[in-house]
Amino acid sequence: MRIAIAQQNYHIGNFDTNFAKIKAGLEQASQQGADIVLFAELAVCGYPPRDFLEFEDFISRSLTVIEKVKLETKRLGIAAVIGAPTLNPVVEGKDLFNSAYFIADGEILHIAHKCLLPTYDIFDEYRYFEPASDFKVVHYKGKKIALTVCEDIWNIGNENPLYVTCPMDEMMDQQADFMLNLSASPFSYSHAQDRIDVVRANVERYKLPVLYCNTVGAQTEVIFDGGSLVMDAAGRVVDEMPYFEEVVRTYELAPLLNPAPLTGKADLDESNELPKEKMALIYDALICGIRDYFGKLGFKQAILGLSGGLDSALTLTLAAHALGAENVRAVLMPSEFSSDHSINDSLELVKNLGCMHDIISIQHVYEQFRSTLAPQFEGTAFNVTEENLQARSRGVILMALSNKFGYILLNTSNKSEAAVGYGTLYGDMCGGLSVIGDVYKSECFELCRYINRNGEIIPNNIITKPPSAELRPDQKDSDSLPDYDILDEVLYQYIELRKGPQEIIDAGFDSALVERVLKLVNRNEYKRYQTPPMLRVSDKAFGMGRRMPIVAKYLG
Repeated sequence: MRIAIAQQNYHIGNFDTNFAKIKAGLEQASQQGADIVLFAELAVCGYPPRDFLEFEDFISRSLTVIEKVKLETKRLGIAAVIGAPTLNPVVEGKDLFNSAYFIADGEILHIAHKCLLPTYDIFDEYRYFEPASDFKVVHYKGKKIALTVCEDIWNIGNENPLYVTCPMDEMMDQQADFMLNLSASPFSYSHAQDRIDVVRANVERYKLPVLYCNTVGAQTEVIFDGGSLVMDAAGRVVDEMPYFEEVVRTYELAPLLNPAPLTGKADLDESNELPKEKMALIYDALICGIRDYFGKLGFKQAILGLSGGLDSALTLTLAAHALGAENVRAVLMPSEFSSDHSINDSLELVKNLGCMHDIISIQHVYEQFRSTLAPQFEGTAFNVTEENLQARSRGVILMALSNKFGYILLNTSNKSEAAVGYGTLYGDMCGGLSVIGDVYKSECFELCRYINRNGEIIPNNIITKPPSAELRPDQKDSDSLPDYDILDEVLYQYIELRKGPQEIIDAGFDSALVERVLKLVNRNEYKRYQTPPMLRVSDKAFGMGRRMPIVAKYLG
């Protein structure tokens, strides 16, 4: 038996395009001599469909794709294992299942429902789906096949399991020959290794090979990296498919079922695993996120404000690499506080990238705002209000150009700034997509150096000069914030690791600093509610994966 994995990039609700990809995958696998083609979780409609699942028409169209797949399996003489929502015939419980269809010779031979429905971080599956309560293997061409869907394999090897059931435990007495897993497992920079470890834990527990299909591509802020896996019954990675690429590959089952036994951990050959260097993964993920956000929305061109600082330089470079320099417009908007080197550095970057640029002074607009407000501001001193007027003047200009010419405005705030509220609502925080909102400032420096690894693209002066918003004379970020290396460590402990203040202090951080930073994070939740979607590259990004109340007193 030969089994193909179709690692594909779907588009939520774009049923015609998704079916075209599925059809092409079936044809390619047929040409490779496959007997079965494994597709991803909810492949017919895209993942995560969220509240589209509440529309009967959406479900009807999903099931129409299944009918088309049935015809293709008959035409090609090939079986398909594919993810789609299924109607629950039982009145009690949720109306849908998240299902894996096994289709062959034009008929549905088996439907396996997902049992473990994640309801944490970005996941909200129990909002829509009923968990499976019946577990059976499917018989095909003399083999017994266990079908599992994504989370179904993640409840083992955990000291604090989230669920009381392991679907594969329920099927053990049926003596499956191998497992097929349909996944839509989102990217984070540490997740690829976690994926291998979990698949291996299943192989070791159930003594059978696993073929694991993950989706690829970005859906708004959620990015999927692919990295589909084939692991033999001894726990060796036979293949790890490319990250951020669509590909169809076919594998012989026999050597997976009967591999040479391991003589120990050292016998695990890691040569078939892909490199997992953090900055390379983040770079590729952000490129994928930008490209798919624009492509799936039907836009081609981006615009952003280029300040001469690190964050806007990084965002511009990523956008140029993702969309092509000819599709990116940088706008320099100097004020009386802008330094000559910021303008010169920006112009050097624009020249290096070859993108469009404009220079539009905000001085007149800013002075008009101050003049208009002079009667109300009489007797008050220059403070953050006037700083924010500059940022908002820039935001108005950028949005005007966006509206006039159909650009999507890219937000350039990093995760450190978003965390502590170091940004101006309706100014530098506006935009249609936040490119680096899940990348800490210290990581932004690393990412710039990664981009420059083969030659200077981002001018070195942008990377080495002290960060500054340039909204008042001689301003530095360090005037308002701790050094980013320290700030980011505290933020990581609080946001990613969910450590409380005393735990962070016990780890060696200054108590006054910890209390100040944590208060800033909590008090600025209202700002993050109003920011554009942030491309997710970590285990805990701002947005739907971190749901905090605005009106709360905890650490406030």
